[in-house]
Amino acid sequence: MAKAERAQERSAERAPARHEVANLSEAQLLDLHRFMVTARMLDERMWALNRQGKAPFVVSSAGHEGCQVGSAYALTRGSDFCVPYYRDLGVVLVAGLTMRDVLLGVYAKVEDPCNGARQMPSHWGSRRLGIINGSSPIATQVPHAVGLAYAVKYRREPAVVMCWFGEGATSMGDWHEAMNFAGIHKVPVIFVCENNKYAISVPQTKQMAIENVADRAAGYGFEGHVVDGNDVMACYEVTKAAVDKARSGGGPTLIEAKTYRYAPHTSDDDDRTYRSKDEVKQARELDPIPRFQAYLKEHGVITEDGIKALVDTIRTELAEAVQYVDQAPYPVPEDALRHVYAE
Repeated sequence: MAKAERAQERSAERAPARHEVANLSEAQLLDLHRFMVTARMLDERMWALNRQGKAPFVVSSAGHEGCQVGSAYALTRGSDFCVPYYRDLGVVLVAGLTMRDVLLGVYAKVEDPCNGARQMPSHWGSRRLGIINGSSPIATQVPHAVGLAYAVKYRREPAVVMCWFGEGATSMGDWHEAMNFAGIHKVPVIFVCENNKYAISVPQTKQMAIENVADRAAGYGFEGHVVDGNDVMACYEVTKAAVDKARSGGGPTLIEAKTYRYAPHTSDDDDRTYRSKDEVKQARELDPIPRFQAYLKEHGVITEDGIKALVDTIRTELAEAVQYVDQAPYPVPEDALRHVYAE
């Protein structure tokens, strides 16, 4: 029997692996892994820069890498639209922002490609990459996403819009109005709720009388799904199905990714006042990165040496980005009046 035939027989005998069911190639698995590790290492570096007094304000994404990277990876770069919220570092990296781009915003340098240092850090935007610049008030980006999706449908464009938010946003009127409009008009939008159990310091039990945010979708006339937010492949699968549905005219979907943030809400928050160290330690046992790495090693996609080599590469790129941003110029005072009055 030929070698190729024996290989086909062995393949037919075993059940397909999860990534094969999800139609993810080994190259795409490595891509997902690289984005997740990059997001975590960049997040840790930004936190260290804050403690050194170089970065005035930081919003951590640590713990959210699985749901952010998995969901954003389902979009088509260059044609679909991302409407992130301030914790979505993994989302914007998948969309195409670089570590240097992000750090320029953290440092408020004039070269900041998102808003020219005119907003707080983590208020990303890029016309070229289809990232819609957000605002600080909670949930205000959700109606914007729905309006954009309505325009896409009206123009009969093939794009879809994906919008991310925390479960705290679902307590805002803006969120409910957006859900209602999206359901009525069946616009091509995917809502991703990154439920990390706390709206800053307020636990979910004090925000809503239901266990799953996704259950609310039925009230607006479309599907809702709960997914393990620490499982990057599960997040990709459910989001890819929602993207395909929206693109074919099937309307919106609400996805609730159950996850956890490991750091305080922001660098100005003290999370010890509302949750215990033991709770955070227990949550870290479900860390999406080592969990995904275990799967990759089990299926021969990467080795421990391969993981170390990737970490070394990212560490070098990160050091180069920090060095560049350290030396980049700040805006001059006169720039504060630009774009305020007609020139």
